[in-house]
Amino acid sequence: MNGVSGVSGVSGVSGGSSESVLVVGAGGVAHPALIALASAGVGRIVVCDDDKVERSNLHRQILFSEADVGDPKLDAVAERLAVIAAPGVVIETRATRFLPSTALDLLEGISVVLDACDNFATRFLVADAAHRAGVASVHGAAVRWTATAMASSAAGKPCYRCLFEDLPEGDAPDCATAGVTGPVCGIAGGLAADLCLRILRGGPLPYGIVTTYDGLTDHLRVVRVRPRPGCELCAEGATLPDLAAHRYAGPACEA
Repeated sequence: MNGVSGVSGVSGVSGGSSESVLVVGAGGVAHPALIALASAGVGRIVVCDDDKVERSNLHRQILFSEADVGDPKLDAVAERLAVIAAPGVVIETRATRFLPSTALDLLEGISVVLDACDNFATRFLVADAAHRAGVASVHGAAVRWTATAMASSAAGKPCYRCLFEDLPEGDAPDCATAGVTGPVCGIAGGLAADLCLRILRGGPLPYGIVTTYDGLTDHLRVVRVRPRPGCELCAEGATLPDLAAHRYAGPACEA
């Protein structure tokens, strides 16, 4: 793959085929993150999603327009990013969900995976698969008026399971059930893209820090996560779990 020899506006990040980000999901958090990553000149950006554009998406999924309603999301994403991306950036699309059966193949050759999905089942799958594949992960989320972002190294300590031990029981709030504001998605995507670029740049790394933005008060809170003793994923002596489908119960993780 062709890359770029430098990154516009981001000191210390070099382009090239060895620098790649997988973005899981093409929803409201992904769009501002993709714009930032493509504009910054990340050498290779891979986006996976299998949804079509709905009219209800338009207030927060800013790469789409009314004319895209009913079309596959990835078609419009690839077209718009090609216009705004820095020279040499390669945009690839995968018309699939991030599933236990596809996760490791999607992570092949990836430097950082950005979880921009909208459900806990896929978030835990991203965390587990990234750890197994030796890939750093970034999680970006938005619901109601709250945006959050967190990065974990491939080794964890701490990891996503140090913060959330396992999938919540019952129905957890998401954009579909609880709603979300467009600007909050923009902030979540911006924070997630910033974490990706800091990881690619090297130097002081942002692992194990949860940043939360409250859109009702404009308050930004930063909390450091401690490694959790006995963490199933990254504690000393932990047995790396397999990616069996039953571990990730949820409609987005059906095999």
